[in-house]
Amino acid sequence: MEWNNKFTYPKSTRSIINGSRHYALDGLNLPSVTTILKVTKSEEDKAGLAAWKERVGHKEAERIKNEASNRGSSMHSYIEQFLLGKFNLDLLNEENRSKKMAIEIIDNGLKNKLSEIWGTEATVYYPGKYAGTADCIGVYEGKETILDFKQSNKPKKEQYILDYFLQGAAYSLAHNTVYNSRITQVVILLCTVDGLFQDFTIKDNELINFQKKFLEKVEQFYKKIRR
Repeated sequence: MEWNNKFTYPKSTRSIINGSRHYALDGLNLPSVTTILKVTKSEEDKAGLAAWKERVGHKEAERIKNEASNRGSSMHSYIEQFLLGKFNLDLLNEENRSKKMAIEIIDNGLKNKLSEIWGTEATVYYPGKYAGTADCIGVYEGKETILDFKQSNKPKKEQYILDYFLQGAAYSLAHNTVYNSRITQVVILLCTVDGLFQDFTIKDNELINFQKKFLEKVEQFYKKIRR
C-alpha cells in the first residue's frame, strides 16, 4: 500500500445553508451529495423513517442517531490514521468499540487489497452541481476505486443500502469528470457494532446506472429548491 499524489484535491469550506451542508468551491455554494440524497428521498422512505421515530420515540431516535454519528466519526478517524501511516495498534483499548470496528475494516477490507492511495477524506465535486468528501480514493484490487467506510447496528442487505451506492457513484462521476480518471468501481466496507465485517461492490455498467440515477436526483433537487 503506497501513496500516489497524482491528483490535487481542492480545499473547501463547509457551511450549513437552510439546514443543509454545502461546500464553497469555485465561487459557488454546492450542495453536498448527502444533502441531495436527503432532499430527494422517496415518500415511502420518509414515511418509514417517521414510523420508526414514532415507534422508538423521538428522544430515543435522536439518541440512537447521535450515538451512531459519533461512533462513525471515530471509526473514520482511526481508518484515516491507518491510511496516513499514523495508526498505532499498541494503543488499542478493548473498550473502544469504534477502534475495534476500524480494525475489522482494515484487516478484512484494506490490507493486501488497497495497493495505491490517491486521497483520503478528499473533496470531490461535479462542476456547478454538487460536492462531497470521499473516504478513500485509489487502486483497489487492481481497479481505480472509490471506497466508503460505514458502520451499522446490524448487518445490511444490498437493497437497504442503495443510498450508499448512489453516494459512491456520485463521487466516482465527479472524479472522472474533473480529473479524467477511470474509476470503474465503488466498494463499501462496513462493520457492525458486534464486529461483523461486510463488503459490497458495484462496478462497470451497474456503477454507470447508479451514476445516471444520481444525476436524476440532482435534477430533482434543483427543481425542488427553485420552487
